[in-house]
Amino acid sequence: MLRTALRNVLAHKARLLMTVLAVMLGVAFVSGTLVFTNTISSAYQKSSEKGFKGVDVAITPDEDDDDSANPGSPPRLSQQVLDKAAKVPGAAGAYGVVTGYTALSDKDGDLLGSGFSNRGGNYYPGADGKDSRYTLTDGRAPRNAGEIALDSKSAERGHYKTGDSIRVSVDGPVRTEKIVGVFTTDDGNVAAGGTLALYDTATAQKLFAKPGQFDEIDVKAAPGTSQDALKSAVDKILPAQAKSATGQKLADDQAEAIKQQMSDMQTALLVFAGIALFVGIFIIANTFSMLVAQRTRELALLRAVGATRRQVTRSVLIEATVVGAIAAVVGLAAGIGIGGGLRSLLNSTGAVVPDGPLVVQPATVLISLLVGIVVTVLSAWLPGRRAAKIPPVAAMNSVHATPTTRGLVVRNTIGAILAAGGAALVMAGAGMGGDGKGPMGFGAVVLVIGIFVLTPLLSRPLIAASSPVLRLFGMAGKLARQNAVRNPRRTAATASALMVGLTLITGMTVIAGSIQQGINKMAADGLKSDFVVSIGGADGSRPLSPEVSKTLAKLPEVTAVSPLRASAARVGGDSDSLTGVNPKAIKNLVNVDFTEGSFAALGGTKALIDDKIADKHHWKLGSTIPVTYEDGRKGRLTVGGVYEGNQMIRGVMVDYATVTPHMSTVTDFQVMLRTEGGATEANKDLLKKKLGDNPAIKVQDKQDISDEVAQIFTLMLNMLYGLLAMAVIVAVLGVINTLAMSVFERSKEIGMLRAIGLDRRGVKRMVRLESLVISLFGGVLGLSLGVFFGWAVGELVASELPTYELVLPWGRLGLFLAMAAFVGVIAALWPARRAAKLNVLAAIKAE
Repeated sequence: MLRTALRNVLAHKARLLMTVLAVMLGVAFVSGTLVFTNTISSAYQKSSEKGFKGVDVAITPDEDDDDSANPGSPPRLSQQVLDKAAKVPGAAGAYGVVTGYTALSDKDGDLLGSGFSNRGGNYYPGADGKDSRYTLTDGRAPRNAGEIALDSKSAERGHYKTGDSIRVSVDGPVRTEKIVGVFTTDDGNVAAGGTLALYDTATAQKLFAKPGQFDEIDVKAAPGTSQDALKSAVDKILPAQAKSATGQKLADDQAEAIKQQMSDMQTALLVFAGIALFVGIFIIANTFSMLVAQRTRELALLRAVGATRRQVTRSVLIEATVVGAIAAVVGLAAGIGIGGGLRSLLNSTGAVVPDGPLVVQPATVLISLLVGIVVTVLSAWLPGRRAAKIPPVAAMNSVHATPTTRGLVVRNTIGAILAAGGAALVMAGAGMGGDGKGPMGFGAVVLVIGIFVLTPLLSRPLIAASSPVLRLFGMAGKLARQNAVRNPRRTAATASALMVGLTLITGMTVIAGSIQQGINKMAADGLKSDFVVSIGGADGSRPLSPEVSKTLAKLPEVTAVSPLRASAARVGGDSDSLTGVNPKAIKNLVNVDFTEGSFAALGGTKALIDDKIADKHHWKLGSTIPVTYEDGRKGRLTVGGVYEGNQMIRGVMVDYATVTPHMSTVTDFQVMLRTEGGATEANKDLLKKKLGDNPAIKVQDKQDISDEVAQIFTLMLNMLYGLLAMAVIVAVLGVINTLAMSVFERSKEIGMLRAIGLDRRGVKRMVRLESLVISLFGGVLGLSLGVFFGWAVGELVASELPTYELVLPWGRLGLFLAMAAFVGVIAALWPARRAAKLNVLAAIKAE
């Protein structure tokens, strides 16, 4: 039986090729994902270890220390702590670290670097005049205000060299600094495309902290002193709200964090690899079903000469094992190449990955082989079992056992129950808000399985609906429709492969478009301001100097302006923050609906609170709120109004004059303003110019805010489209495989059609139309399920985004249906050509 199975594999090489390709693509996706994420993780872990090589013990503020007397950030570390740390037993020295946001401008005036990590720090020279963290490759270290050193990668990207001037922004106002040195660093953020600028310690403290204060103190161990021994000595001099950790512990924690980040990415990519393999299952099952059907007599002969049912099934599974093993090995090799290619692609985008070897772990090899073989064997098991059940006499006489009426009724009943139950669970989850994710996810799986089971039943009416169009193609169209419904199970399996990909693509498109519509509505309804000014990052949460709002307020073109100033506090016993605003201008800049009170009450100790906070604490108009400010001082606020919070404005609003005296560092996170003439490009350009053409500052109108969020969704959507393209490619292979094997199976029939007058062009048209109908059938199912799932997920999103509304992108839905049709046309090219080339006499004599 083993020799028989191997000979069958060799005898059907061409027919099994598409199956090998389908499994190979799935395995390549899996192995490529594992190689890529393991390689990136290893590179960053080694880079982070280098970054901690000069740190034996680090002292940092204890941000987890929950001190009710001071709801603000823990106090920074003082020079006294640094001096004590340098003198503890076993210490060879210590240096202070200060860091903060620092945006650098390139020579074209644009932001230099990736934008996600633009940092500034201090150069802290030791007794030898050098800072062990940084190696100067040109020039010298900064010594005075107005001087900086720049990391070599940023200097290269910005075409800067020692002696050049560079425009810098730390908290808003533009500064012009002189580059006095260029250095190299093992900082992983710089390796990933960020920027790092170094100041002398005194200047860095003025910019990022306060004179004499540090964000971190790193202690170097003397020869012969272990990190643990040094930590024990350092712990004795720690002040309140401070903690220490060994350099090894920090490196391990950083490595674990990197590993976790890579694990999340790996999981996401593997999900799409699983989808591709899931689609491949239909192809494999279809292929083996057709191969078994074509070898019915051969298997019956084996049964007649003594082979048992188990041996017949085993022979089919051996074939599947061989096919799966070949596909797995080829897929593993392709995956290793994909992993290396993805790293190169990442580097080409500017997100530089630290150098390191390509990592192919033994687990990657084992998983790839297991995935390829197991998926193939499981997919072939049912066709093999079905083949073994055919009675030898019936098989030899070509009396194929057609499905009984009872069997079809049972199948359709099970499918209907699963589909109805799944749909009910999805709709129930949609009505449960944030708690409905579990039921909805489970219901979606059950619904899809139910549709799979029902697909043969659904194929007849849906394909029949195409009859009026197919009649236009004459006899070829009529034959195509009959061929498509002749074997509903085969048609269903072929269409289902395409349905999976289109369901996911359609669902994501509906959700993304609807969310974007909700965000546009939120920006339009929540904002009255013409512009919002912020600094750095997409979240606009980085500190902005109060000088920015003062500068804007002086412009004659600005009619109303208010900073948004967040200050940590305890409100009613809960950790929260107070948002300081200009009470005279805020009513002209934001649009909220009040359930009690109005903006007129805002000022002094009168506060406005959103409805969620009011409901939580049972506060109403006139209620007194106990508050502990950022500096630890206590006070009381009176509720002057309750408003309906939204994504643009929520929380506790107070007069900025009330919170400013309690802030250790006075900064804003946004400035809202209105201008004469409204949100015009001319006004936007004017504001940018008055703010010094600062590359770090964003001046955005409502549409800019919406577009910024849309850009994130578009990027994610395009990435998902790219990942799901693998599943669509596998589905195309499935259509090609099914048609090619169907042509072989119907050789005699095609020969007869040619003999009675159907020309080669008619044969080609018949096969192409059959492929087109099957693909459109899968496309219609995919679009329908995708829209349904898009609606259901949207109901969950609506609980968090009140302005969400369902939007059906008819243009894209039409494009997806056209794509399904295109898949059908492309997939039929080779099978149609093959059918047209069949020799008439040889085809008629074919068995």
